[in-house]
Amino acid sequence: MTKLSVNVNKIATLRNTRNNGIPDVVRLSTIALAAGADGITVHPRPDQRHIRFDDVGELAAVVAGHPGAEYNIEGNPFHGLVEHCARVRPAQATLVPDAHEAPTSNHGWDLAGLGREARSALARAIDDLHAAGCRVSLFVDPVAQVMPLARDLGADRVELYTEPYATAAAAGRAEVCLRDYAQAAQAARDGGLGVNAGHDLNLDNLPAFVRACPVDEVSIGHALIADALELGLAETVRRYKAACATLRDRS
Repeated sequence: MTKLSVNVNKIATLRNTRNNGIPDVVRLSTIALAAGADGITVHPRPDQRHIRFDDVGELAAVVAGHPGAEYNIEGNPFHGLVEHCARVRPAQATLVPDAHEAPTSNHGWDLAGLGREARSALARAIDDLHAAGCRVSLFVDPVAQVMPLARDLGADRVELYTEPYATAAAAGRAEVCLRDYAQAAQAARDGGLGVNAGHDLNLDNLPAFVRACPVDEVSIGHALIADALELGLAETVRRYKAACATLRDRS
């Protein structure tokens, strides 16, 4: 079954509009895990516009209190991610090539276009994360040719960037787009990599995605937290878990 990691960035974004700690990211992460989430994801950006540095350690303790749950810290390895992971030792570090000013992650690593110096720096970051006990996932576009490059850098998994799929699904063009994702996932598997996915997945487009594309884990934040405003967080997590359990297409 595809695992569900709940990204709590948007909870922190709302909290940061006041100085009273409401909503409580720790409490709501606990509710998500109790409702069946397989893990918690955070993306601590240098400007702390949502997840604050103190949150990283507090949420590590929350996840540690739920046997079997995993903590995933994502971010740019050259903007403090490695240091966060060395401090709290999450199960997984997801490396994202976002710029300081980027409002959200909007593309995967251009592994084929990396120069020698940048490639060496990325490989060193992966080595440092392995030394901290982290499984390392690289955020990539759904391009089959990228997968051997991710493997050669030392990654354990890739996370497929799914905004293009979500856009296609909203326009009624999901099937054509899904072929690229399925091929990319298969190329990753052929190279011995695990496969995650994330960005703009929601209750409408998630079942078709997991049916067509064999992924180990999805990380979902924006849509899940928006749905929780209507359904409540616990019920929302249960519905996303049910969507993750959609039977895969064996044809």
